Amino acid sequence: MLETILAISGKPGLYKLVSRGNRNLIVETIDAQKKRFPAFAADKVISLADIAMYTDEKEVPLRQVLNNIKAKEDGKVAQLDWRKASKEELFAFMGEVLPNFDRDRVYPADVKKLIQWYNILIENGLTDFDEALKETEGDNIDDRK
Repeated sequence: MLETILAISGKPGLYKLVSRGNRNLIVETIDAQKKRFPAFAADKVISLADIAMYTDEKEVPLRQVLNNIKAKEDGKVAQLDWRKASKEELFAFMGEVLPNFDRDRVYPADVKKLIQWYNILIENGLTDFDEALKETEGDNIDDRK
């Protein structure tokens, strides 16, 4: 699922990949409006599956971080108001979700964006963050035959 969920630099929220055009991607907002528009290469589009968070030892895939938040919040929207939270509150939240996150390379804005994305996904019923992982593992098994 995370492979088809996109973040577009300079645009708020998350988008679902609908189709590929000639030199663009057709995306749809993940909200009740379901507004579609083209996204071009200059828009700096990235799949959530390609994002990772820094820790002291290695990078942790966003999928795992989202699952940790889901476990902490019991599958509900995050209790922390990311708009009003202080740096200390954001880092305390992140410490509960990913205890060994790199405090030098993860900024408060990163944590705010993470909470915002998590809330968008939960509010729109996109809660199976491991779905794509299962599909990928299944593909690898089929390739071995």
